[in-house]
Amino acid sequence: MAEAARRARTAANDLVTATRAVKDQALLAMADALVAGTPEVLAGNEADVAAARAAGTATALIDRLTLTADRIAGMADGLRQTAALPDPVGEVVRGSTLPNGLELRQVRVPFGVVGMVYEARPNVTADAAGLCLKSGNAVLLRGSSSAARSNAAIVAVLREAVEAAGLPADAVQLLDSSSRDSVKELMRARGLVDVLIPRGGASLIRSVVEESTVPVIETGVGNCHVYVDASADLDMALSILLNAKTSRPSVCNAAESLLVHADVAGAFLGRALPALREAGVTVHGSPEVVAAGEGVVPATEEDYATEYLSLDLSVAVVPSLEAAVEHIRRFGTGHSEAIITGSQSAARTFVSTVDAAAVLVNASTRFVDGGEFGFGAEIGISTQKLHARGPMGLPELTSTKYVVTGTGQVRT
Repeated sequence: MAEAARRARTAANDLVTATRAVKDQALLAMADALVAGTPEVLAGNEADVAAARAAGTATALIDRLTLTADRIAGMADGLRQTAALPDPVGEVVRGSTLPNGLELRQVRVPFGVVGMVYEARPNVTADAAGLCLKSGNAVLLRGSSSAARSNAAIVAVLREAVEAAGLPADAVQLLDSSSRDSVKELMRARGLVDVLIPRGGASLIRSVVEESTVPVIETGVGNCHVYVDASADLDMALSILLNAKTSRPSVCNAAESLLVHADVAGAFLGRALPALREAGVTVHGSPEVVAAGEGVVPATEEDYATEYLSLDLSVAVVPSLEAAVEHIRRFGTGHSEAIITGSQSAARTFVSTVDAAAVLVNASTRFVDGGEFGFGAEIGISTQKLHARGPMGLPELTSTKYVVTGTGQVRT
């Protein structure tokens, strides 16, 4: 791992001076190579998926692991979209001329070497490689052993394309995933690795945050809530709920919990519970919810704290907006929280009092995504408050430095 990090550092030194044209050429070559290498990538992925099924892996994780020709084409499109985005490196964040005549500029610069630790999502391999390269960073990729064959095939074609475009192949490297040693070494590689980004479940993120000596950007576990207020349009609320829960339940911006104001609980649950049941969703509900419909499983405290990543949903009836906010404060993970309401006052209160990376009014939590926000591809959703928060696109993969230009000034 240390040797890979040293090679990454050398590659990062070359990337820092690469022009946008050269980086974009490499990204487009990576996209074409990924499409051309689809058979090899699918062969590796099929072996990973077969092994995961034999091991009894949960359906949600199988979905994240599985690649298809269309998904690979989508990964390639993501690289092309990244190429089309502005280059953040060298952007002047702010500048001024000081009273003594010094010209002061704060400019964006790459981190240098970025480490990525992530679970069974091979699409992250291409996304992270593309975003890091465009932002001038070399990347060390440590995926899960369950996606080892998929990741190896993807990185092989990406490295070949990067080198053919005139950039160092070591700008993209895959670390061994056969044991936890590589993760432990990566977390201790302070001085070789500039920042570490974990992306996965709660236990992975907690382990990296607590054990790493390398600075960490914490990306988010998504225990996301949809709160149906007393003044909500119930047709709108039902449509948003079903989209937030069922459109792709295995992702971090899917809704995991529904809160309903007591004033509309009877009317809304009478419609929502059958619709959820028809969509295959298992509801884990408070006593009022259990009494309101068939097939509701009594909810526990753990249910309300769970990021299911499956067709499961915790549901509770709350007496007020304030109670909904308090429930979110207790069980939320600071990812994405939504209110459905017809009241501007309620919307303002919810937005100002809910502490999350994204707060939505009358919209699905599924919109919390770099692509949907117009940022292009993202490397993750940051749920922390330092450096970056929310979808992390290209600017969030840079730091800054001050450039001071004078004409001979000395400090007196």
